[in-house]
Amino acid sequence: MDRNHQRRPRKSILDSLGEELIGILTPVSICMFTVVLLVCLLNSDPSSSSSSSFSSIATAAYSESDSDSDSPWEDKLLGAFLNSLVFVAAITAATFLLVLLFYLRCVAFLKLYMAFSAFVVLANLGGEISVLLIDRFRFPIDSVTFSILLLNFSVVGVFAVFMSRFSILITQGYLVVIGVLVAYFFTMLPEWTTWVLLVALAVYDLAAVLLPVGPLRLLVEMAISRDEDIPALVYEARPVVRNDSPLVQRRVWREQRSSQSDDVENNVVRVEEEEQQERSEEISVPLIDSSSSSSRRSPESSEAFLEGIGLGSSGAIKLGLGDFIFYSVLVGRAAMYDLMTVYACYLAIIAGLGVTLMLLSVYQKALPALPVSILLGVVFYFLTRLFLEVFVVQCSSNLVMF
Repeated sequence: MDRNHQRRPRKSILDSLGEELIGILTPVSICMFTVVLLVCLLNSDPSSSSSSSFSSIATAAYSESDSDSDSPWEDKLLGAFLNSLVFVAAITAATFLLVLLFYLRCVAFLKLYMAFSAFVVLANLGGEISVLLIDRFRFPIDSVTFSILLLNFSVVGVFAVFMSRFSILITQGYLVVIGVLVAYFFTMLPEWTTWVLLVALAVYDLAAVLLPVGPLRLLVEMAISRDEDIPALVYEARPVVRNDSPLVQRRVWREQRSSQSDDVENNVVRVEEEEQQERSEEISVPLIDSSSSSSRRSPESSEAFLEGIGLGSSGAIKLGLGDFIFYSVLVGRAAMYDLMTVYACYLAIIAGLGVTLMLLSVYQKALPALPVSILLGVVFYFLTRLFLEVFVVQCSSNLVMF
């Protein structure tokens, strides 16, 4: 065994960084592309009901309308700030309530509530967008068939998200669909409210994950101390399944081998932290390589094992569905102006995720995934809209090519 360790050099973090990036960038890109496509299809007609703003808690303090161009920008900014403050306060209260219920071990109630929420999103929002698409493309279908298909789609989605017996691809697909549905309706928010809300949520994510009294940090630490899963919508690029045993179950993507002599047919491999280096050919190197000393730490030392919110640090990259949603809201709002801003915002979000992964490998603890990407996306949007577009238009009008 010692000879094997001497022959095979230990892989570094950078060796698997590309694989880790692809595993999380692919669903994020699919979600953003789908939202941009829906915005371009359904918001192209100004008379369509999908292009009208809708009332929600994000517009409770100030009712901004796109036709209200006579109002000074100071009033719009103040109203957008008040809307964002109310929305973030509601999210904070709901998250602390989730922490309290999880502390009281009301896990069954939380799972039922999350399942009901997923069903409402798939049935209500999914049905509304489906009706808009059917009307847009004049697709012939009767109401009975549509209702049956929508009910089956919603029920299967709930079971796929909250039951581990389904294929992981189906579960991941339904999570992306839920993110697309919610993100599209968030793009109907007024423009000023949308941009201020994105910045406010990035600040909230930073505080909720990193502060010692942050609700997301408290929730994750409590889940780790109990060795339980958090009842939340979290996308896992490489899922981690926990049980009551001290071993860790990791569902891995194995390479297809021509030899069928391997009698292990499932994709769940139980490994201890000391044995991860010995099975490097079966399990890809995690983003954070845990040393043998870290495996002896107790579950309460959550600084090295904090995961589940943002980008996890114990081998499985976990990205909250809220990150999917607000990335897509940013590019969806950019699509309402011009496709050039969509390209700039998309590249900024991808660059922000890459920066977050690099910071994760340096600090070796969970980091929020919203702040860097949202900051870069907002900055790139306004830079593109105010400077790059003017420059490109002037070059095109004067037939200047590069």
